Amino acid sequence: MYRYKVYSLIGLLAIFALVFAMPAAAQEGSSATPTPTPQRLTIYTDYPSQLIGFGEVVTVPLKLRSGVAQRVNLEVKDLPEGWNATFRGGSRIIEAVYLDGSKDVSVDLRLEPPAEVKAGKYEFTVIAKGENQAAEFLLSFTIKEKLPPRLSLKAEGLPTQRGEPTATFRFTATLKNEGGEDLLVTLTADQPENTRVTIESAGQQVNELQLAANESKTLTVKVDPLITLQAGKYPFAIHARAGDVSADLTLTVEVVGEGRLSISAPDGRLSGEAVAGKETPLKIVLQNNGTAPLSGVELSSSEPSGWSVTFDQKKIAEIPAGGKVEVTANIKPDEKAVAGDYVLTINARPLDSKQESAEFRITVKTSTLWGVAGIGLIAIAVGAVSLAVSRFGRR
Repeated sequence: MYRYKVYSLIGLLAIFALVFAMPAAAQEGSSATPTPTPQRLTIYTDYPSQLIGFGEVVTVPLKLRSGVAQRVNLEVKDLPEGWNATFRGGSRIIEAVYLDGSKDVSVDLRLEPPAEVKAGKYEFTVIAKGENQAAEFLLSFTIKEKLPPRLSLKAEGLPTQRGEPTATFRFTATLKNEGGEDLLVTLTADQPENTRVTIESAGQQVNELQLAANESKTLTVKVDPLITLQAGKYPFAIHARAGDVSADLTLTVEVVGEGRLSISAPDGRLSGEAVAGKETPLKIVLQNNGTAPLSGVELSSSEPSGWSVTFDQKKIAEIPAGGKVEVTANIKPDEKAVAGDYVLTINARPLDSKQESAEFRITVKTSTLWGVAGIGLIAIAVGAVSLAVSRFGRR
């Protein structure tokens, strides 16, 4: 019995030990951080395949990285016969680099093909050897005759834009590098009188652009009037220059003017005087305040009943922009018109524009002859009354 109790006590102690030991082991296991694997040795370039011309010396920028500090030796495998390859760093020819395990190191590979190299594709491998690691990177070059430098500048759509005197004109053009070399292109524009011309690319105003071989870019050419432009054509040119090569594009802004007709009098007052039954001249001024000529201006009138109106020029062939013409309207009020103010409307309709009208206030006076006749009649009436009074008054 005693031996059974001892064994039971030992069993309970063992169970308690296991229970308390398991959480501790789990906690210890969860807090352990796995050891990261160091990054392998790597060598690469952003442009592993290139097109080069005959006699061209190429510099290939290389980058090396490693997760551990080590010395790395450099070499080129399968270099074509006659080619010369050198690694350069810090303005010196080098054969190895040191990587500290955290930063990339840049190295230039300079390649010189032989003078008699033939057109075709050439491949070779750059090898980086570390203490316990190695990396390789394949490079390929295609050699052929490069196109000579050449630029083209062409309008997309019509090279002439029409608009109002205050409108902004926009043109779209394509600038293309048609040669085999990258070019830095300078852009300039002529400035027509009273305008401002700007060149934009991708929404930004530019005066130069970097164009790779065979690359095209879209340009937007804006022409902003600085004042209200006169009607007419405004040609100008866009110039693209890159060293000895150039391209030009001629564009034209065509301003479509608009005539604006006004009707007035020489003194500015829309009024006049006339005598009933008598023809009276009324001076009228037709002025074009617009930016385009007015053609075929025809005159008409709306007058009170019984009046007559005639014009010394019923139709004016043309009134130039900013010009004016004086016309005489001969007005004759009705003979029976009562003295007072009347409204006479003068209308002028250009051939390709709307009719303009002006109202003149005409003050009508009766004829002096009728006044004299009236006075005579009054005198006769007074005389007759006086005679009658004197004769019948005696009786």
